[in-house]
Amino acid sequence: MEKKVYSTDGKELRAITLDDKVFGLPINEDVIYYAINNELANKRVGTACTKGRAEVNGSNAKPFKQKGTGRARRGDKKSPLLRGGGVIFGPKPRDFSFVLPKKVKRLAMKSILSLKAQTDRLTIIEDFTIESGKTKDLVSILKNFVKDEHRTVVVLKDNDAMLKRAGKNIPTVSFLSYNRLRAHDLFYGQKIIMLESAVKNLSDFYVEEQEAK
Repeated sequence: MEKKVYSTDGKELRAITLDDKVFGLPINEDVIYYAINNELANKRVGTACTKGRAEVNGSNAKPFKQKGTGRARRGDKKSPLLRGGGVIFGPKPRDFSFVLPKKVKRLAMKSILSLKAQTDRLTIIEDFTIESGKTKDLVSILKNFVKDEHRTVVVLKDNDAMLKRAGKNIPTVSFLSYNRLRAHDLFYGQKIIMLESAVKNLSDFYVEEQEAK
């Protein structure tokens, strides 16, 4: 598969060949679902906690006699049926995270990249940085490729601190390094902007390591 490489001004520079083992795979919806579900589950804090009948502070004494009142039988005031009583089967602190097999996670990333490339939502730009770290300099570049309201993901060749700093105040833009992709951000990104060097790094990262095994 071939893709055009653009300058930061939006002008076409040249064509680049994408590795079909990363950008030309059939879309596997199952592994994409598992990868996104895994990321969301790992983010959950799991600190919700309620008190059961045995944990509520209150008297254990029977509030009124068993018979003759015409009311329902009550053992104590901590009953879940009464106001201020315990909670029936309420949430307790727990760990929602789970480990996804490495092969499944890698296949999910390649499936998402293939999906974006095949639906023309992937744009490749020549390597650039924002030396000033100012948001307006980054906005002047992004406006040539995306609309303001579109959720955009920029895939970097490395951890460019100044580029990330420039995009910190843009709520619709997120940055990912080629070796630390997130399935949720990639899948829901309406536009994927990838630096030219990141394309080669992705091929080396996903293909060469697999062949080495």
